[in-house]
Amino acid sequence: MYSMSDLKVGTTITHEGAPYQIIRAEHSKQARSAAVLRTKMRHVITGQVLEKTFQSGDTLQPADLERAKANYLYKDDEGLTFMNNQTFDQFLLPHSAVGEVANYVKEGEDVDVLYFEGKPVSVAVPAKVTLTVVESPPGVKGDSASNVTKKVKLETGHEVSVPLFVNQGDKIRINTSTGEYVERA
Repeated sequence: MYSMSDLKVGTTITHEGAPYQIIRAEHSKQARSAAVLRTKMRHVITGQVLEKTFQSGDTLQPADLERAKANYLYKDDEGLTFMNNQTFDQFLLPHSAVGEVANYVKEGEDVDVLYFEGKPVSVAVPAKVTLTVVESPPGVKGDSASNVTKKVKLETGHEVSVPLFVNQGDKIRINTSTGEYVERA
């Protein structure tokens, strides 16, 4: 159990049955009233930000979170299937839980899976990933005067804008938070 004085930036708590991480905490005491803690919390799974004020007597549960490595097996209409690397249990995460991460993960690759109360809830990939270009239209000669880009298809099926000099078969690095081309690998 956490008391109000235990809540600091980075602390992860369970609020209304969901895990939240404290991203801002501000203690406040006015004249004759009891002390309060004004917080800004981010939902660990969805990323939604919530502002909440806690009173001095409030107690909160720490979030039951753990991380584990899992191997990405395949994608179908229902979602993405993974296998826990330690227990070898297979589990399905729906497309809504995985989100944009599905664009940057290849079959057979390891990812970090976040478990909340023993159930897998989300997947994390590195900040930058290296993927192979499988389809690339030819660059038009003479178009190099300005910063011209073209759309290419990656091995995961995702399309991204790249400079004209990137060709089919090239390995490129992609920023997973913005979805943008970074460099050739």
